[in-house]
Amino acid sequence: MAKKRDQRSAASGARRQNRVDSSPGHDRRDDSASAQTKLIAFFIVSSIIAVATYWFKQSSPSQYRESYVYQQGLVTTDVNYQRVLTENSKVSENTSQRHYSYPVLAYITPWNSKGYELAKRFNSKLTHLSPIWYDLKSQQTSLVLEGRHNADKEWISELKKTEALILPRVVLEASPAVLLRKEKQTNKAINLIVTECKEMGYDGIVLESWSRWAAYGILHDPNMRNLALQFVKQLGDALHSVSSERNGGQQLQLVYVIGPPSSDKLQEHDFGPKDLETLSEAVNGFSLMTYDFSNPRNPGPNAPLKWIHIVLQLLLGNSGNRVRSLAPNILLGINFYGNDFSLSKDAGGGAIIGRDYLALLEKHRPVLQWDENSGEHFFLYTDDEDTRHAVFYPSLKSISLRLEEARSWGCGISIWEIGQGLDYFFDLL
Repeated sequence: MAKKRDQRSAASGARRQNRVDSSPGHDRRDDSASAQTKLIAFFIVSSIIAVATYWFKQSSPSQYRESYVYQQGLVTTDVNYQRVLTENSKVSENTSQRHYSYPVLAYITPWNSKGYELAKRFNSKLTHLSPIWYDLKSQQTSLVLEGRHNADKEWISELKKTEALILPRVVLEASPAVLLRKEKQTNKAINLIVTECKEMGYDGIVLESWSRWAAYGILHDPNMRNLALQFVKQLGDALHSVSSERNGGQQLQLVYVIGPPSSDKLQEHDFGPKDLETLSEAVNGFSLMTYDFSNPRNPGPNAPLKWIHIVLQLLLGNSGNRVRSLAPNILLGINFYGNDFSLSKDAGGGAIIGRDYLALLEKHRPVLQWDENSGEHFFLYTDDEDTRHAVFYPSLKSISLRLEEARSWGCGISIWEIGQGLDYFFDLL
């Protein structure tokens, strides 16, 4: 039986050999056709790759070539809720690569712990970190600096190992009539702030006072306005006289918070180009609050792009070369939060953060719309009480346009606040 199997195998092998030998021309035609097919397939695949590569290079700025969100085509006006839900937590593997070369200040609030974690995770993309910790208040006839209990010493210790500077925010709640008019109180306030920086090892502070002074109505008075500017200058000089314990012996820094002009023409209480120039040597940066354009009584976009351009134009564009050269000191405000406005007669609503936004997308599955005028995405939905809502929340596209606006002026940016955003926003920084 073995022999028969061998014979059949031999015979079968002979037939296969005979077929091969008896039709050599046909085999060569098969090989030629196969080669042609492979060649055509090669050119098709190559063309597809070339087109895709060209499209990617044309659609993403050069500094974003390795950015995950650009590679995935997520930075676009054509956004749907499914992709936001799927992609919002994904970022490039290299989280240390910076795409925005100007200063980036990130605010962090103690009531939103996510910000602390994101500051550690993306510290290489952030040049300044400003936790919202301190208030300078009047206490009877004296002044007190409250807020050290908010300071997270373990977090500070971890961040000191990075290059990001830690500048906690200090809000001046004290009465300006007392603080500015009495030299003893002025010196006391400055001493409290500088001493806190030394004892806690900060790299300086972010000071917020202009909006408070405007609310008190003192900025309409030329004398009080001058005293206000002198206070900021004095504080800046005092901080600059102290060296940071870890930042290569560099001076402590002062960043000053300024609001946007209240209209397309500067008013008496607005912070303008002359103020910018007056404080330029004492202040390292100006955190410009270009957000909160709309409110529940006037619902709409958070920070229309055209409005942002007008604000920068008022501060920098119509001034001389000296003021225009200060553009790198401006930290253009970018919101990482949004707003959910009620469109009923009893207007209402308010701020929402990333998790609220994602919850709304999951529940309502809305159509995300692009508003060309403001350069923002929004959507509409109806709640369980049959009330219509409009939601404006940042998108990758809206943030990228604001980064480009800031870059065109040579400005840095300030983000309010990083814990309120989505993880993939950091892929743009």
